[in-house]
Amino acid sequence: MIKPLLPIALAGGLVFAVARPSLAGAERAVVIPAPARDVVPTASPRVAVFAGGCFWGVSAVFERVKGVTGVTSGYAGGTAGSATYDQVSTERTGHAEAVRITYDPRVVSYGTLLRVYFSIATDPTSLNQQGPDSGPSYRTAIFPQNEAQRGVAAAYIAQLTRAKAFPRPIVTKLETGRFFAAEEYHQHFYDKNPNHPYIVAWDKPKVAAFRAAFPQLAK
Repeated sequence: MIKPLLPIALAGGLVFAVARPSLAGAERAVVIPAPARDVVPTASPRVAVFAGGCFWGVSAVFERVKGVTGVTSGYAGGTAGSATYDQVSTERTGHAEAVRITYDPRVVSYGTLLRVYFSIATDPTSLNQQGPDSGPSYRTAIFPQNEAQRGVAAAYIAQLTRAKAFPRPIVTKLETGRFFAAEEYHQHFYDKNPNHPYIVAWDKPKVAAFRAAFPQLAK
């Protein structure tokens, strides 16, 4: 994944690059109310699909939520019949980097996943940019899998807007589109590459913020 990096000099004259941490408080969760409306739980596993910037960090957060049984990084929302990283990164396919979350609704609700999404996983006020990454493929979007999810997501955005939970308008859209799994090397990237400069600078603070803000939800 190509990320804008800043050069730094290290001992021995070697030069490496690391991403600059956010100046907007990446280590803090945004305190927001729980959804007033939620999807009725069922005994069967359910799926949620969210886009919120680079899928490395978004997947890392949701993989640590109790009741989440699987997270797949991928691409959603485009009109092309296929999606790969090389295709999506051209910004011509219309896809967004996204995660497909399988969860047990008896343990964690769709509304709770939305709360984590808006509080930690994405900045819902940033248009086509998350952290150091910019372009439509890094937009914030929700892909409801049924009408119940669509209704709850729309109601929650309206609730957060009325509550003025964020200093700027929420730009997260409800979208449709097929989900395509990303390449294998993108799956569980956080755990496979804990010392990657991007992970250290951007995603470890995000996971730490989740654990601090929602200890009751953390695995």
